[in-house]
Amino acid sequence: MSEIREPKQERAIQKKIKIIEAGYKLFSEVGYYNTNTAEIAKCAGVSTGIVYGYFKDKRDILFEVLDMYIDNVYQPILEYFDNLTTPIFVEKIVPDILNEAIKTHKRFAKIHEALHSLTPTDKKINDKFRELEDNITYKIVDRFDNLGYQLDNKYEKIHFIMNIVQSYAHEVVYDKHKYIEYDTLRDLVISTINHVLATTSNDY
Repeated sequence: MSEIREPKQERAIQKKIKIIEAGYKLFSEVGYYNTNTAEIAKCAGVSTGIVYGYFKDKRDILFEVLDMYIDNVYQPILEYFDNLTTPIFVEKIVPDILNEAIKTHKRFAKIHEALHSLTPTDKKINDKFRELEDNITYKIVDRFDNLGYQLDNKYEKIHFIMNIVQSYAHEVVYDKHKYIEYDTLRDLVISTINHVLATTSNDY
């Protein structure tokens, strides 16, 4: 097996990016297990040998795809909190976050399903998503702290809210139960999160 190398020149870097993007596309369309390295190479417009020059195997490509997915999906949420300033109006923040969650779940529905379907059987993938969840929780808590918005039980509350938002987005985008009235559901989600975010001090 040839030695895996990290590209230095711009042309080589672009080839590696094309391979990752090809993996992203094919995993989205037909799933991880229904894709092979030769198909990824063909989609990227490179030889299989070039793929193996940059990646050990298909699983190696998978983790680069996962990183790309995480950047695409979660960076807008993190940037939203980075841009928050005082005074904080929870009544505006919550609808904004729900809208962003729906938008990103719709846009990345196929790759989301492909990657999350691996978590029950792939510990490393599952650990990656858990690490992401932890990082987002810490980031949001720190941002609220820095802006003087004091919450009691802050980690529990933010974790709980993240689960509610995720569940809501999954219902709207994927599950689509026929008995759900979605305006009512949205109102319930917003009122629940608003209640959870009620501050214990420094209310605005």
